Amino acid sequence: MTLSKSFEADTALTQPHMSHKDSDNTNPTLLAPAEVEEMFRILQKQMPGRTKDAKGPKDQPDPFRSCISCMLSAQSRDRNTRLATTALFQLARSPEEMLRLSQPEIAAAIKPCGLYNSKAKNIHRFCRTLLADFDGRVPRTRAELMSLPGIGRKCADIVQQFAFDIDVIAVDTHVHRVCNRTGLAVGKTADATARSLEERTPEWTLHDGHFWLIQFGKQICHARTPRCENCSLNHLCRYYRSIEKADT
Repeated sequence: MTLSKSFEADTALTQPHMSHKDSDNTNPTLLAPAEVEEMFRILQKQMPGRTKDAKGPKDQPDPFRSCISCMLSAQSRDRNTRLATTALFQLARSPEEMLRLSQPEIAAAIKPCGLYNSKAKNIHRFCRTLLADFDGRVPRTRAELMSLPGIGRKCADIVQQFAFDIDVIAVDTHVHRVCNRTGLAVGKTADATARSLEERTPEWTLHDGHFWLIQFGKQICHARTPRCENCSLNHLCRYYRSIEKADT
């Protein structure tokens, strides 16, 4: 049995002709509600979940810097994002201070994280909107967060969880992969997966679910070489079921 397939190939096996409207309980490629419950119970027992030292995004101490850090992390490795945030926050730590910097100054500071010109422009737009619409205070609701330039669904959910301690399962690359591969949720994009997951997730899982799924994705459900043979969820997993069928 060959398991070294890329994530794109993996999701193709578990997502034949899907759209967002397919994310209901009658879709055979999705786990049934009882299976969703069982999956989370297994993850609860096997994954550490949210620990006391869990920090994010990128270990920032306040909502403003959490938002900026999340914006800088787009299409950037963690190491490069850390370099960019460290350099930027040595220059400015508030929206007022950030607007005193020119866009070229911001771009120079954040150069390690890539896309620095467009990100510098978004940071200025974000700060102006934050001051004009929210008196410089980062809002708590997803809708308000997403009204700010540069903040999408993933960033909004991550800021809610880490900066405001609001229970929500933010969908990053690992969560997106695990959801689509197992049949927990469906979506061609992380935002679509987040909407599907929100409809199907038991409320009791919201506090730790983000961490369980990330930990499972990093330890077991790797992008290119998932450890399917040793996975405690393979009796539920739609991807593993499709592989078994292909090999019979």
